[in-house]
Amino acid sequence: MRLARRVAIVTGAGRGIGRAIALAFATEGAAVALAARTGPALASAAEQIRQAGGRALALPTDVASEQSIEALVRETLAAFARVDILVTAAGGASFSPVADAKTEDWDAMLRVNLRGAMLACRAVLPAMMAQRSGTIINVGSIASKRALPGAAAYSASKAGVVAFSRALAEELRGAGVRVGVLVPGAVDTPLWDGIANPPDRRAMLRAEDVAQAAVLMAALPEGASLEELTLLPAGGIL
Repeated sequence: MRLARRVAIVTGAGRGIGRAIALAFATEGAAVALAARTGPALASAAEQIRQAGGRALALPTDVASEQSIEALVRETLAAFARVDILVTAAGGASFSPVADAKTEDWDAMLRVNLRGAMLACRAVLPAMMAQRSGTIINVGSIASKRALPGAAAYSASKAGVVAFSRALAEELRGAGVRVGVLVPGAVDTPLWDGIANPPDRRAMLRAEDVAQAAVLMAALPEGASLEELTLLPAGGIL
Protein backbone atom coordinates (compact mmCIF):
# COMPACT_ATOMS: atom_id res chain seq x y z
CA MET A 1 0.00 0.00 0.00
CA ARG A 2 2.55 2.54 -1.18
CA LEU A 3 0.04 5.41 -1.29
CA ALA A 4 -1.81 4.76 1.96
CA ARG A 5 -3.27 7.90 3.57
CA ARG A 6 -2.66 9.90 0.38
CA VAL A 7 -5.35 11.78 -1.53
CA ALA A 8 -5.08 11.98 -5.31
CA ILE A 9 -6.89 13.91 -8.02
CA VAL A 10 -6.77 12.30 -11.46
CA THR A 11 -8.15 14.13 -14.49
CA GLY A 12 -9.22 12.17 -17.54
CA ALA A 13 -10.17 9.38 -15.15
CA GLY A 14 -13.20 8.14 -17.08
CA ARG A 15 -11.22 6.01 -19.50
CA GLY A 16 -7.80 5.11 -20.86
CA ILE A 17 -4.66 6.22 -19.03
CA GLY A 18 -6.47 8.34 -16.46
CA ARG A 19 -8.82 5.54 -15.44
CA ALA A 20 -5.94 3.06 -15.16
CA ILE A 21 -3.98 5.49 -12.97
CA ALA A 22 -6.97 6.14 -10.71
CA LEU A 23 -7.51 2.39 -10.24
CA ALA A 24 -3.82 1.77 -9.58
CA PHE A 25 -3.62 4.58 -7.02
CA ALA A 26 -6.67 3.21 -5.21
CA THR A 27 -5.13 -0.27 -5.16
CA GLU A 28 -2.08 1.28 -3.50
CA GLY A 29 -4.27 2.81 -0.77
CA ALA A 30 -4.96 6.34 -2.00
CA ALA A 31 -8.33 8.04 -1.80
CA VAL A 32 -9.03 9.20 -5.35
CA ALA A 33 -11.07 12.06 -6.78
CA LEU A 34 -11.82 11.10 -10.38
CA ALA A 35 -12.43 13.94 -12.83
CA ALA A 36 -13.63 13.82 -16.44
CA ARG A 37 -16.45 15.01 -18.67
CA THR A 38 -17.70 11.46 -19.24
CA GLY A 39 -20.16 11.12 -16.36
CA PRO A 40 -21.26 7.46 -16.70
CA ALA A 41 -17.72 6.21 -17.30
CA LEU A 42 -16.50 8.26 -14.36
CA ALA A 43 -19.18 6.86 -12.06
CA SER A 44 -18.32 3.33 -13.21
CA ALA A 45 -14.63 3.79 -12.38
CA ALA A 46 -15.42 5.25 -8.96
CA GLU A 47 -17.81 2.39 -8.21
CA GLN A 48 -15.16 -0.15 -9.22
CA ILE A 49 -12.82 1.39 -6.65
CA ARG A 50 -15.47 1.40 -3.93
CA GLN A 51 -16.44 -2.22 -4.65
CA ALA A 52 -12.80 -3.16 -4.06
CA GLY A 53 -12.85 -1.41 -0.70
CA GLY A 54 -11.27 1.87 -1.75
CA ARG A 55 -12.35 5.48 -1.39
CA ALA A 56 -13.39 7.34 -4.51
CA LEU A 57 -15.24 10.48 -5.51
CA ALA A 58 -16.59 10.96 -9.03
CA LEU A 59 -16.57 14.64 -10.00
CA PRO A 60 -17.66 15.52 -13.57
CA THR A 61 -15.20 18.20 -14.66
CA ASP A 62 -14.30 20.22 -17.73
CA VAL A 63 -10.55 20.69 -17.38
CA ALA A 64 -10.63 23.64 -19.78
CA SER A 65 -12.94 25.54 -17.42
CA GLU A 66 -11.32 27.50 -14.61
CA GLN A 67 -14.50 27.38 -12.54
CA SER A 68 -14.91 23.63 -13.04
CA ILE A 69 -11.32 22.91 -11.99
CA GLU A 70 -11.63 25.10 -8.91
CA ALA A 71 -14.82 23.24 -7.95
CA LEU A 72 -13.00 19.92 -8.40
CA VAL A 73 -10.29 20.88 -5.93
CA ARG A 74 -12.75 22.47 -3.51
CA GLU A 75 -14.94 19.35 -3.41
CA THR A 76 -11.93 17.07 -3.02
CA LEU A 77 -10.72 19.08 -0.03
CA ALA A 78 -14.22 19.04 1.46
CA ALA A 79 -14.38 15.25 1.16
CA PHE A 80 -10.82 14.24 2.03
CA ALA A 81 -9.31 17.33 3.76
CA ARG A 82 -6.09 17.36 1.70
CA VAL A 83 -4.58 16.84 -1.75
CA ASP A 84 -1.30 14.95 -1.99
CA ILE A 85 -1.15 13.96 -5.65
CA LEU A 86 -2.39 15.46 -8.90
CA VAL A 87 -2.26 13.60 -12.22
CA THR A 88 -3.30 15.54 -15.32
CA ALA A 89 -4.22 12.74 -17.71
CA ALA A 90 -7.09 14.50 -19.50
CA GLY A 91 -6.27 15.02 -23.15
CA GLY A 92 -7.49 14.94 -26.68
CA ALA A 93 -6.00 14.46 -30.12
CA SER A 94 -6.80 14.85 -33.78
CA PHE A 95 -4.38 14.28 -36.60
CA SER A 96 -3.87 15.91 -39.99
CA PRO A 97 -1.11 17.60 -42.00
CA VAL A 98 -0.70 21.26 -41.10
CA ALA A 99 -1.84 22.26 -44.58
CA ASP A 100 -5.20 20.65 -43.87
CA ALA A 101 -5.44 21.52 -40.17
CA LYS A 102 -8.57 23.13 -38.78
CA THR A 103 -7.98 26.02 -36.42
CA GLU A 104 -10.65 24.75 -34.06
CA ASP A 105 -8.79 21.42 -33.71
CA TRP A 106 -5.59 23.23 -32.73
CA ASP A 107 -7.49 25.39 -30.25
CA ALA A 108 -9.22 22.38 -28.70
CA MET A 109 -5.98 20.47 -28.14
CA LEU A 110 -4.19 23.45 -26.64
CA ARG A 111 -7.20 24.21 -24.45
CA VAL A 112 -7.48 20.69 -23.02
CA ASN A 113 -3.93 19.32 -23.18
CA LEU A 114 -1.99 22.41 -22.10
CA ARG A 115 -4.36 24.96 -20.58
CA GLY A 116 -6.21 22.21 -18.72
CA ALA A 117 -2.97 20.95 -17.17
CA MET A 118 -2.00 24.46 -16.07
CA LEU A 119 -5.40 25.14 -14.52
CA ALA A 120 -5.34 21.91 -12.53
CA CYS A 121 -1.79 22.47 -11.31
CA ARG A 122 -2.52 26.03 -10.26
CA ALA A 123 -5.68 25.00 -8.43
CA VAL A 124 -3.94 22.43 -6.18
CA LEU A 125 -0.97 24.62 -5.31
CA PRO A 126 -2.49 26.50 -2.34
CA ALA A 127 -3.30 23.21 -0.54
CA MET A 128 0.00 21.54 -1.41
CA MET A 129 2.10 24.56 -0.51
CA ALA A 130 0.26 24.99 2.78
CA GLN A 131 1.05 21.40 3.78
CA ARG A 132 4.53 21.71 2.23
CA SER A 133 4.18 18.43 0.37
CA GLY A 134 2.69 17.13 -2.83
CA THR A 135 3.40 15.42 -6.12
CA ILE A 136 2.20 16.66 -9.50
CA ILE A 137 2.43 14.32 -12.49
CA ASN A 138 1.58 15.79 -15.88
CA VAL A 139 1.05 13.25 -18.65
CA GLY A 140 2.96 14.17 -21.80
CA SER A 141 3.68 12.13 -24.92
CA ILE A 142 6.62 10.86 -26.93
CA ALA A 143 5.18 13.08 -29.69
CA SER A 144 6.72 15.99 -27.80
CA LYS A 145 10.18 14.59 -28.55
CA ARG A 146 9.90 12.72 -31.85
CA ALA A 147 8.65 14.21 -35.11
CA LEU A 148 5.37 12.55 -36.10
CA PRO A 149 3.92 13.76 -39.41
CA GLY A 150 0.28 14.69 -39.04
CA ALA A 151 0.61 15.30 -35.31
CA ALA A 152 1.91 18.89 -35.23
CA ALA A 153 -0.85 20.30 -33.04
CA TYR A 154 -0.84 17.37 -30.63
CA SER A 155 2.97 17.44 -30.48
CA ALA A 156 3.00 21.17 -29.79
CA SER A 157 0.47 20.84 -26.97
CA LYS A 158 2.42 18.02 -25.33
CA ALA A 159 5.76 19.79 -25.77
CA GLY A 160 4.13 22.68 -23.94
CA VAL A 161 3.23 20.32 -21.10
CA VAL A 162 6.88 19.23 -20.81
CA ALA A 163 8.19 22.82 -20.79
CA PHE A 164 5.50 23.94 -18.36
CA SER A 165 6.30 21.05 -16.00
CA ARG A 166 10.01 21.89 -15.98
CA ALA A 167 9.35 25.53 -15.15
CA LEU A 168 6.84 24.63 -12.44
CA ALA A 169 9.28 22.16 -10.88
CA GLU A 170 11.84 24.93 -10.50
CA GLU A 171 9.30 27.33 -9.02
CA LEU A 172 8.23 24.79 -6.39
CA ARG A 173 11.60 23.28 -5.55
CA GLY A 174 11.77 25.01 -2.17
CA ALA A 175 8.09 24.54 -1.35
CA GLY A 176 8.09 20.78 -0.79
CA VAL A 177 6.06 20.12 -3.95
CA ARG A 178 7.63 18.00 -6.66
CA VAL A 179 6.59 18.09 -10.32
CA GLY A 180 7.22 15.42 -12.91
CA VAL A 181 6.13 14.70 -16.45
CA LEU A 182 5.31 11.17 -17.61
CA VAL A 183 6.12 10.70 -21.31
CA PRO A 184 4.63 7.51 -22.78
CA GLY A 185 4.90 6.18 -26.28
CA ALA A 186 1.76 4.97 -28.04
CA VAL A 187 -0.79 3.50 -25.66
CA ASP A 188 -3.70 1.27 -26.66
CA THR A 189 -6.62 3.44 -25.50
CA PRO A 190 -9.94 4.59 -26.99
CA LEU A 191 -8.01 7.53 -28.49
CA TRP A 192 -7.28 5.31 -31.48
CA ASP A 193 -10.86 4.16 -32.03
CA GLY A 194 -11.75 6.96 -34.43
CA ILE A 195 -8.45 7.07 -36.30
CA ALA A 196 -8.21 5.37 -39.69
CA ASN A 197 -5.29 2.98 -40.18
CA PRO A 198 -3.67 3.34 -36.74
CA PRO A 199 -0.38 1.61 -35.93
CA ASP A 200 -0.56 -1.98 -34.72
CA ARG A 201 -2.32 -1.59 -31.37
CA ARG A 202 -1.05 -4.98 -30.22
CA ALA A 203 2.47 -3.51 -30.12
CA MET A 204 1.47 -0.48 -28.03
CA LEU A 205 1.78 0.04 -24.30
CA ARG A 206 -1.24 -0.77 -22.15
CA ALA A 207 -2.82 1.89 -19.98
CA GLU A 208 -1.93 -0.25 -16.97
CA ASP A 209 1.77 0.04 -17.90
CA VAL A 210 1.54 3.82 -17.73
CA ALA A 211 -0.35 3.57 -14.45
CA GLN A 212 2.48 1.61 -12.85
CA ALA A 213 4.94 4.30 -13.94
CA ALA A 214 2.70 6.93 -12.32
CA VAL A 215 2.61 4.92 -9.09
CA LEU A 216 6.42 4.81 -9.11
CA MET A 217 6.62 8.59 -9.48
CA ALA A 218 4.03 9.23 -6.76
CA ALA A 219 5.41 6.70 -4.27
CA LEU A 220 9.02 7.84 -4.18
CA PRO A 221 10.31 9.04 -0.79
CA GLU A 222 9.91 12.77 -0.23
CA GLY A 223 13.63 13.37 -0.72
CA ALA A 224 13.54 12.10 -4.31
CA SER A 225 11.76 13.28 -7.44
CA LEU A 226 11.31 11.70 -10.86
CA GLU A 227 10.99 14.86 -12.93
CA GLU A 228 10.69 13.08 -16.28
CA LEU A 229 9.98 9.45 -17.06
CA THR A 230 9.85 8.18 -20.64
CA LEU A 231 8.01 4.89 -21.09
CA LEU A 232 8.13 3.14 -24.46
CA PRO A 233 6.79 -0.11 -25.89
CA ALA A 234 9.53 -2.73 -25.80
CA GLY A 235 9.20 -3.23 -29.54
CA GLY A 236 9.72 0.41 -30.52
CA ILE A 237 8.60 3.99 -30.17
CA LEU A 238 5.48 3.87 -32.34
